[in-house]
Amino acid sequence: MTFTARLRAPFQSFGRTVISASILAASLALPQVGAAQTVVPCGGSFGSFVGNMKSHAQSRGYDKATVDRFFASAQKSDAVLRADRAQGVFKKDFIDFSRAVISQNRIDNGRHYGGKYASVFDRVEREFGVSRGVLLAFWALETDYGQVQGNFNTLNALMTLGHDCRRPELFQPQIVAALELYARGDFDPATTQGAWAGEIGMVQMLPEDILHNGVDGDGDGHVSLKTSAPDALMSGGKMLKDLGWRAGEPWLQEITVPSNLDWSKTGLDTKLTVSQWAKLGVKPRSGSLGNGNLKASVILPMGRKGPAFLAYPNFEVYFEWNKSFVYVTTAAYFATRLEGAPVYNAGNPDASLSGAQMEQLQRKLSARGHDVGGVDGILGRKTRAAVQAEQKRLGLPADAWPTTALLNAL
Repeated sequence: MTFTARLRAPFQSFGRTVISASILAASLALPQVGAAQTVVPCGGSFGSFVGNMKSHAQSRGYDKATVDRFFASAQKSDAVLRADRAQGVFKKDFIDFSRAVISQNRIDNGRHYGGKYASVFDRVEREFGVSRGVLLAFWALETDYGQVQGNFNTLNALMTLGHDCRRPELFQPQIVAALELYARGDFDPATTQGAWAGEIGMVQMLPEDILHNGVDGDGDGHVSLKTSAPDALMSGGKMLKDLGWRAGEPWLQEITVPSNLDWSKTGLDTKLTVSQWAKLGVKPRSGSLGNGNLKASVILPMGRKGPAFLAYPNFEVYFEWNKSFVYVTTAAYFATRLEGAPVYNAGNPDASLSGAQMEQLQRKLSARGHDVGGVDGILGRKTRAAVQAEQKRLGLPADAWPTTALLNAL
């Protein structure tokens, strides 16, 4: 499962090479994780793009022989471009998506792998403060616990997307990072495979993320996120901590809300303390609410008639891993299930808009001056905020769930 707003990948080690002082200096100058930087012009002849990337790499201190070997097999991949333009899975609503990806088999396997690698999860919790359910859920949704890691050549994927002018600033630095992994002996440009967007391994990390957060969890001297579960889990935990994960705190909790709640207070843009939410009638569906002083948001993935959750500060970290609201909410909820939470109460939400209707809605919202993040038919975070603003303006229940009534009213 991938989404090109935030991606990651592991690598295969393939023989140690000597790293010169200039290459070490270049690696220290690599952009930080998540940095946006275009290093060469995008578009035009793919051959010219390869040549420009090679020249850029040499300007960073990599010797010509190393650069030539690294880029020797690079090819443009039409399959990658087709995959990039066909992310329809994220057009599903929360209930449909979560039911599709959270199977009893994945829950059973989560319990199995949680036990098999209990000592690794204990270490992750001890060193990085990340609860095991969180990593298990990512492991399951990204690669089905390492079973489906992708069969796209990673260098070709990164080169294709770096050449394409849609998001070159995201992918071009990843090419340089992959070159550094190659220089370290931990990436084979001809054989390393992963997801179509350049992520590799069990928890799908991009080359830059590997450089900054890769951990040799099994002690063999390599960070091999493709073949080593300890490496993948430790690296995933370190990256989550690096992204801001707060140790010992919850991330998502199912709740019940009163029918007279001020719906305009729901959504990720409004944060109250847990104690304030409790005074407004918010109650845990099971267990108890988190620390009363924690700030949290009430989110309603399917509106006021569907499931309801309290999203704690750690929930925001999920958006650093993946920008899809539906994916993030599903991953966070799945993590709670793996730690014993019950199946959510689906309620009886109003019907979802079709893809065509959602695009029509986004065009109408854009025309009214809202930033919906593009007309793509996906009910993402920005579209939800715009929906809620218009619901409030029109005197409708402002629960951020678009209906045909709202579409017609606009």
